[in-house]
Amino acid sequence: MTLTIRKATRADVPAIIRMLADDILGAKREAYADPLPQAYYDAFETIARSEMTEQIVAEQDGRIVGSMQLTYIPGLSRQGMSRAVIEAVRIDTPLRGKGLGSVMIRWAIARAREKGCGVIQLTSDKARLDAHRFYERLGFKASHIGMKMDLR
Repeated sequence: MTLTIRKATRADVPAIIRMLADDILGAKREAYADPLPQAYYDAFETIARSEMTEQIVAEQDGRIVGSMQLTYIPGLSRQGMSRAVIEAVRIDTPLRGKGLGSVMIRWAIARAREKGCGVIQLTSDKARLDAHRFYERLGFKASHIGMKMDLR
């Protein structure tokens, strides 16, 4: 089985949303339906046009089995260093625990270096204790407290 990691296409959106919704947190906030709400396609088109954000998928034997979003942020701090942010990492439920997530995150780290980033960071919901251990095994450190505010 060959794993291909690549930029997502519009045709990948349903598989991405399926994985986002197949999650204890995503089940409450995503609207996986046929047809998908247009808002998902609109968001994808915005991402696809951006030079600073990439929607990434992992494909195995012609099937989308993983997804993540990478955003590259230029900055003035740290002497003008850019950083990468990993968001919305998902692996298809039946394939979790088989090493695909590690391959994807290592790919993301290499991609961030290619883009000239000096730091790569992510946030993970407090409830995702298994995910925290996963990221720590890959070398991430819980160095900050993340905060957010819902603006809807």
